Amino acid sequence: MTTLGIGGPARFFADVRSEADLVEAFAFAGARQTPIFILGGGSNLLIADEGYPGLVARISIRGIEWDEDANRVLATASAGEDWDDFVRQCVERDLAGVECLSGIPGLVGGTPVQNVGAYGQEMSETMVAVHAFDRREERIVELSSAQCGFSYRTSIFNTLARDRYVVLAVTYSLEPHGEPALRYPDVKNFFAARAGIPTLSEVRDAVRTIRARKGMVLSPNDPDSRSAGSFFKNPILSRNEFVRLEEAARARQLIQGDERVPSFSAGDDRVKVPAAWLIERAGFQKGYTRGRAGISSKHTLAIVNRGGATAREVLELVMEIEERVQERFRLRLVPEPVFVGFLSEGGERVKG
Repeated sequence: MTTLGIGGPARFFADVRSEADLVEAFAFAGARQTPIFILGGGSNLLIADEGYPGLVARISIRGIEWDEDANRVLATASAGEDWDDFVRQCVERDLAGVECLSGIPGLVGGTPVQNVGAYGQEMSETMVAVHAFDRREERIVELSSAQCGFSYRTSIFNTLARDRYVVLAVTYSLEPHGEPALRYPDVKNFFAARAGIPTLSEVRDAVRTIRARKGMVLSPNDPDSRSAGSFFKNPILSRNEFVRLEEAARARQLIQGDERVPSFSAGDDRVKVPAAWLIERAGFQKGYTRGRAGISSKHTLAIVNRGGATAREVLELVMEIEERVQERFRLRLVPEPVFVGFLSEGGERVKG
């Protein structure tokens, strides 16, 4: 049930198809004093080989509502809807705002957790409300975008309020007949040779093509797509930190002459450094393998299951990459996926 195809069994499992099912699942877990883990599309997870000792509740609530509001369309998608299919429906209705998020695996319910973003767009740009179950207060609540505390790949759902809320539905505000977002270099370059502004549908197709070239679109015929997506976050540094990073890279001859460490503005006088570039300059190449786990042959940022890989093999590769980047650049890479069912040094099961 994960895109990596790795992980042991769950002690209990529930397929949640309604809000009532979710309440019942929590009652079941509470009565047995067993932990509960909420599973979405399984696209951003690494499950331990030992599995999970409690109840895994998979969110399968479906349905989409479309409402016009002034010059916008409000689309409320249930958490169990396939994300890419939702984007497809938005584009087919000529609604702008999520077209560059095409091809991302997983379900709608997972998009607010990490503020899903790609190719110049983030879901927080269009998200206006999250309908969720508050585990602490045991009631259904609605959270505004401001209350979700979005920043790069983070929100309250994976930081301050981790494990407090279960996303049931998300409402997005989309622009009818709006122009597509052409901000990211890969997307701009795709249309460089043509005149005029591409349609939303053309941008969606372009993004899916670009992602497929990098093994970032799930396909049973592409072993490079058996991954958790981008495994590491792109580091965001202050200007001073970036200067020190570049000085360290030059001192170790990782860049030479007029070459610069690639970076992009992250606002507030901060810069984003591509994690893939750091990994490559640390000595890892596309297609590198360690046991049955490896780096995608299409994209350095994706760690893939080459067939029968274990979670332990993935972790060993992850630690090798982290240690090499730390040694070369004095910079710690942060994984994106959630780690479930692993043991801490003290022997307690940990998540995340």
